[in-house]
Amino acid sequence: MRPFASTIAIAFAALAVAFAASTSEASARPDLVNAPAGYSPGTIVVKTNERRLYLILDEQHAIRYPVGVGKRGKEWSGTTRISGKYRNPAWAPPADVKRDHPHLPDVIEGGSPRNPMGVAAMTLAGGEYAIHGTNVPKSVGGFVSYGCVRMYNPDITDLFERVSVGTPVVVVSR
Repeated sequence: MRPFASTIAIAFAALAVAFAASTSEASARPDLVNAPAGYSPGTIVVKTNERRLYLILDEQHAIRYPVGVGKRGKEWSGTTRISGKYRNPAWAPPADVKRDHPHLPDVIEGGSPRNPMGVAAMTLAGGEYAIHGTNVPKSVGGFVSYGCVRMYNPDITDLFERVSVGTPVVVVSR
């Protein structure tokens, strides 16, 4: 192959890889939508049947993100608050996860590609649940977790910047 042709082939391959990488979480862009009725500004609302999370901006507007939610038998609903915010959190599998997957280590360090928490996590008061990123983007949009709310990493990064500890969270199935 001539040098110019090989340079073009390499450049094309690099563009193809870059395009594939940039579109893998293309749907991670949140949407500005009409706010679900009945929630105060600043509230996070997770509608598990829709597999969507809403951050209520005002009476008329919300930011909507796609999420993965609890699988059959692991669903829950209720009201809580964000109790902590963490970047690149380590993850210790809860007892029920460890029971189902005994091969998992006791702790997976933050930043590891094997860490299911992704780039950030916000823990929820009163339980072992969190709203967090993921190391498996294709799981977003499904009934996939042990009760946590999974987001694309760019989305959890966006939400993380918009809310604080104490933010109310309402999880509903409708």
